[in-house]
Amino acid sequence: MTLSLALFLAALVGLVLLAVQLWSLRRHVAARRGEPGRMPPVSVLKPLCGVDDGLRENLESFAFLDFPQYEVLLGVQDDADPAWPVAVAAVTRWPERFRLVRQRGAPGLNPKVNQLITLARAARNDVLVISDSNVRVRPGYLREIAWHLQAEDVGLVTHPVVGVGERSVGALFENLHLTASVGPGVVAAKRLAGRDMVVGKSMALRRRDLEALGGFECVKDVLAEDYVLGLKVARELGKRVALAASPVENVNTDRPVRGFLGRYRRWCVMQRMIAGRPIYACQALLNPIPFALLAAAVRPGWTSLALLLAVCASKAALDGASARAMTRTRFGWGLALVPVKDVLFAVAWTRGFLEDSVEWRGRRLRLLGGSRLQVPAGAASTGLLATDP
Repeated sequence: MTLSLALFLAALVGLVLLAVQLWSLRRHVAARRGEPGRMPPVSVLKPLCGVDDGLRENLESFAFLDFPQYEVLLGVQDDADPAWPVAVAAVTRWPERFRLVRQRGAPGLNPKVNQLITLARAARNDVLVISDSNVRVRPGYLREIAWHLQAEDVGLVTHPVVGVGERSVGALFENLHLTASVGPGVVAAKRLAGRDMVVGKSMALRRRDLEALGGFECVKDVLAEDYVLGLKVARELGKRVALAASPVENVNTDRPVRGFLGRYRRWCVMQRMIAGRPIYACQALLNPIPFALLAAAVRPGWTSLALLLAVCASKAALDGASARAMTRTRFGWGLALVPVKDVLFAVAWTRGFLEDSVEWRGRRLRLLGGSRLQVPAGAASTGLLATDP
């Protein structure tokens, strides 16, 4: 077997895997969900850091949820954060719904978790929902969470994620990848492999379960706090993670291409530290276009070009079908840029295989197994641990 043929076969295997992933996604989205019999009061914990795309509209989507009793806590480090006036405006407009909470202390290396520790202490209710600031939800969001939490053996509820709102090429790449790769991958991991991939964009759990784990302090020094919480729920509490059918929307409008690359370089390093090198290496099959491109480069010719174009068209079609299954977004002409996005992601994936540190919110941190964070030698004295969230 020639190298070119082997690479094309790898691309074919990848397309088959993606087709199976699409099948599992459609089954998951089509599964029926009932109405919750109990709807306990909920506290939504929303850490803010800077002004995300569409932040005002994102917050507004939480002001009108179809749920009888809930509060939204907006966490900000201090009034120098650009998110502060946006949070103040939301609290002023909907004082019965929003509260502003200033962060107190920074016990760990994960700035988001530092905020969550403060927010959990300020929350009034026993069901805690963690929601990122760049997330927008539909009115039935909390009702679906309450439906899952009716089962006492459910310790955590999470949602698949889709990307919406693109106006730049970088934002298009981000939203394509979230909608057609990350979201379907989370569903497939759950339904096909029985593996929980908790998405930190949306997590919900009971206060008593969180306290049994040691509070958010138990994940203050890991980057993938969402994934680790999912593991702890299963291993330490003997409970399961429920994956909702309805996705949450991650709003990206004007992200530059370098922002897309930077985000997924960090994400890929984290994935390798969580999954280990063998599984991480196998994940490359879910990105078949680079395999076909390498095959065509090894043995150029009309046949190779035709096979390359067929792989590109098939991958774009599968991405489009996944987007339609997940959300009303169809991406249209943007699907023509799927090959470019996938090649860029392959670059990030390769860097993730070689690196063990990440640049995160202005600081360089080293990742250890399980995505544990470590300060590089000499970093503590350079201000890299400033408590910006």
